[in-house]
Parts: sequence; C-alpha cells; structure tokens
Amino acid sequence: MSAPLVVATDLARYFDVSKPLLNRLLEKLPRQTLRAVDGVDFTIAKGETLSFVGESGCGKSTLARLVVGLYPPSRGSMMFDGTDMSKLGSSADAARVRKRFQMIFQDPYASLNPRWRVGKIIAEPIVVHGLMSGPAQIKKRVDELLRQVGLSPADQEKFPHEFSGGQRQRISIARALSSNPEFLVCDEPTSALDVSVQAQILNLMKDLQRELGLTYLFISHNLAVVYYISDRVGVMYLGKLVEIADVKTLFARPVHPYTRMLLDAIPDLEMSGRPRTPVAGEVPNPIDPPSGCTFHPRCPYANDRCRAEAPRAIRTKTGAMVACHAAEEGRLPDLERTAAPPPNPLL
Repeated sequence: MSAPLVVATDLARYFDVSKPLLNRLLEKLPRQTLRAVDGVDFTIAKGETLSFVGESGCGKSTLARLVVGLYPPSRGSMMFDGTDMSKLGSSADAARVRKRFQMIFQDPYASLNPRWRVGKIIAEPIVVHGLMSGPAQIKKRVDELLRQVGLSPADQEKFPHEFSGGQRQRISIARALSSNPEFLVCDEPTSALDVSVQAQILNLMKDLQRELGLTYLFISHNLAVVYYISDRVGVMYLGKLVEIADVKTLFARPVHPYTRMLLDAIPDLEMSGRPRTPVAGEVPNPIDPPSGCTFHPRCPYANDRCRAEAPRAIRTKTGAMVACHAAEEGRLPDLERTAAPPPNPLL
C-alpha cells in the first residue's frame, strides 16, 4: 500500500485559560490549562474521507485547525505527505506545501470578505500562490471554478450578501479549489444549511472528490451526513479519540460505550424494539477533566481501573481501534445493531 497522505502522531493542543497574573496572586489561584486536543493519532490515505464526530466541545474544530496549521501543536506532529508541518516556518517550501490543502469553514458568510466581489475572493489563492499571472488567465480560471460548483461566471461580479447560504458555501468550495489542492479540511460545512441544500453540497463534494481525486477530513455533528460521505469515522470525547473504524463497521458494531450512546440517540424509525441507552449526564469541565478514562462518570461499565488509569487504544476483532478498558477486558456485551443506518440526508 502507498504511504498515507496525512499522519497525526500524539497531536495535542493546550490553551492557557488562567486569570490575569494579578488576579491569580490576589486570589491565590493556580494556572489553568484547557486540553482541547490531547494526544490524537490517525492517518488518512489519498482519496479517502475520514470524519470526526462527537458532542460540542470535544475538540473536533480545534483538531481541524491543527491539521491545516492555523494552530501550532503543543505536542506531537502532523505530517502531510512526509513533511512535518510544525517545521515549515514561513519559507518558500512552506508555501509550496500549504497550497496543497485548504479548509472549508462552518459559516460560509463569516469566511468570505463582505467587501470583496466573488471573483476577487476566489482568485485570492491563485494570486497569493502565483499560480497565474495575467488578469485574463485568472478570470478564465475563476469562470471554470464557478461552473464547477454549479454557479454562473456572471456571479463573480456580485458580493457575498447577494447569495443564499448554499450558494455562499459553493463559493467557499470554489475558493478552496482555486489553488488545486489535494486535501480539504471541512469543518461542519453543511450544519448552517437547510436539509435540501445540505444534500446539494454533499453531492457536489462527492462529485468533486471523484473528479479531482481529493482527500477529505470531515467534521460534523450529523451522523446521517457522516454515514453518507465517510470511508472511516473517528469518535472524539473531551479532546481524545476514543474509537476509529470503517464507517459500516462503526455503525453496525460500535465498541466504545460513548459511540454506542451516540448511535442510540438516532431515532429508531423501524421500531425494532432493540434496547437503547440514551446519552446520559453532562460533558465534564475540560479544564478539570475526570481522572483515568474521562468518560467514566457517564459510562455504565466503568470500574475502579477506569477511574484510575487512562486507556490505551487497542485493535478489536472488528478491525476498530478503541480506547476502553471494558473493551480490552471483554466486559462489554457484543452489540450488533439490527436497526437501519441513519436516514439518507438526500431523501
């Protein structure tokens, strides 16, 4: 097999959320650190879509920004096609590598400059990376990109506020494609859109992946969207990756108790009568996480080892990688979901 395009090893990002120094001295408070991402390992093969899911605050968006270099890692490394991203600096080599990946943000309006016309927005990466020189060449390329995402070349004379949410997201995708990237990081690109518009954007992204050979890192809360677009799925909880598996394996035979709880939250439209464990409790304070396995206060299978020792990832008989003492010790009931997968987002 060929080497993976993206390799993250022990990737972590911490934020200092302490009060100002004077307040800490007067109130005798220690420094406080938020471990937004805390030691994540994953790989992404060329042409693959890896998705990350989890509750709000689990570190998905921070992980996306770490991957594209918007945040420097506090620990670990992020390798892109054999190049360590943390060692690029601001050299010409860094620009050469960084133009090979782009990011699509959650809010298409907030990610577009409201003072610029669409043509200038889409052309910006072309100009910055020096891909084309003449105005006529750039305009022709912008025309091609707009057609590629289902818009008209005449739209490049308009401003972002003149478009609907779905059209603005198409503009964001066109801008991301303008530097001819190989890898796209998509941070909940459909969550702000209507269901019918979500379907259009998802279909567009799958079509572009087939035509251009793109690789995706996809972030979403919507399990139906994840099931439709992913090849593999990673489940995050409080900054850690608790399970990662092939999408069909994860939805049919989830291992980690948290993954099972997330999938049990999907409405059982076929009324199969299968026992369900709803997601219980609240997400702990990430500044002061629980000891041992951070999920143990909400886990029905937790024991003393779970409360004292952080689990390490192991490979299960289904091929999944899971970080769970109960799974390692064989204390989990063998669960095979007989219910249908999440409803198709295109229906």
